[in-house]
Order: sequence, then C-alpha cells, then structure tokens
Amino acid sequence: MQQDIREKLKDFKGDNIELSKKHSNKFEALLQQELHQTKPKNKTFLWLSIAASILLLVSLGIQFYPSENMEEVPTKNNTKEITLGNISPEFNTIETYYINSINLEISQLDLSEENKDIVDGYLLKIAELTKEYKTLTKELNTNGVNDATIDALVRNLQLRLQLLQRLKKQLKQLKNLNTTQNETQFI
Repeated sequence: MQQDIREKLKDFKGDNIELSKKHSNKFEALLQQELHQTKPKNKTFLWLSIAASILLLVSLGIQFYPSENMEEVPTKNNTKEITLGNISPEFNTIETYYINSINLEISQLDLSEENKDIVDGYLLKIAELTKEYKTLTKELNTNGVNDATIDALVRNLQLRLQLLQRLKKQLKQLKNLNTTQNETQFI
C-alpha cells in the first residue's frame, strides 16, 4: 500500500502559490490585534464569586465567633486512665462481656409506639447507671485501685444488664398480652 501512494504522488505537481509580500505583515497585525483584545467578562461568574466570598467570610465568622456556652476542650494527659479493663485480664474479660451483652440487649429491643413509655423509662435508668459508672471510673483514677470501687463497677454493669433483661421480658409479656387481646377481638 505504501508503494501505491508513492507512485500516485510521484506524478503530482502542486500549484506553486506565492504569498504576497505584505502577507506576513498582515498576519502579524491580526495576531497582535487578537492577542491584545480584551474579552468581555461574564457578569454571572463575577456575581457568583462575590456571593461565594461573602458566604465564606460569614461562615468563618460564625465558626470562630466566641460564644458564652462554649465547652472547654479537655486536654489529654500523658498518664493513662485506669479503667476496670486495665486492672487485670480477668476484669477486662468481665467488662467486655457485660458491655457486649448490654449492647446486644439494646440492639434486640423491639420498639413500637405501644411500648415507647416503658422503654424510655428503662433507658433513662440505664443512662443514670452509665453516668454513675463513669463517676466510679474517675474515682478509680483519683483514689487508686480498691476492692470497693471495683465491686461497685461490676455491680453497675450487672445491674444494667439485669434491667435490660427485665425490660425485654416485660416487652415480651406486653406483646403476648396484645396478641391475646387481638385474637379475642377477632373471635
């Protein structure tokens, strides 16, 4: 195929076109005119850039504006906090077991509008116990490791798990009661 094209172009003679003498001058003038011509700016983009700048300044002002109800950022100490799980491997196993069991029981709760009040009451009590657990952990850090605090931490975890199991049992009884009432209504 390369030979065919070469053979066809062998006999071809192009037109000898000569450019005028002023052609290069005309081309340079057009080029200079094109390069130095200012394009009209689109006002929409100008308006959007102004709006974006204002929005950025307002958001930065809100972010860094001091407010009265600011919480102090706790600073991390280099000392390691003592928790029940840090005392010994046995306590770590106990703490992990109870916390995982508590989380499992919470995830298995069957929530509905009918049992919302009961669940809310139990969850409030569990939240109080969790707060007490954190207080006991702080006490463990300030007073050091002692049997009374460790017993209180374990009892707290046990009580939270027992409350969740009791809640689950009550929800099951409530569901059975509602099912029985619905069955008698259909008969």
